[in-house]
Amino acid sequence: MASLDVGSLPICGADNRLKGMLTDRDIVVKVLAKGKDPATCLAGDLAQGEAVTIGADDDAREILQTMAQHKVRRLPVIDGHALVGIVALAEVTKALPDTTVGDLIDTLTSD
Repeated sequence: MASLDVGSLPICGADNRLKGMLTDRDIVVKVLAKGKDPATCLAGDLAQGEAVTIGADDDAREILQTMAQHKVRRLPVIDGHALVGIVALAEVTKALPDTTVGDLIDTLTSD
């Protein structure tokens, strides 16, 4: 993560299908805070449950609605069963009016 300057990574199984997402927070909470050795932990064991995804043909509004509903800032993009990318909140907000972006930020930051 550090070498790629990213806060999350997709976790794929032997079948190359997305199994989950691993975040820097997962590592801090599930490994470091519990005094575990990061070198002995497997990514698949740390990844959050089933990943929330979007389709390759979803538009910016659908992406933001999914982000707001699940309170996430990054989503894996799936085409069929293949992972084709990850889209971040910052990238999507550039495609929408300021009012829509403001509403999303309110949703993501509310408790």
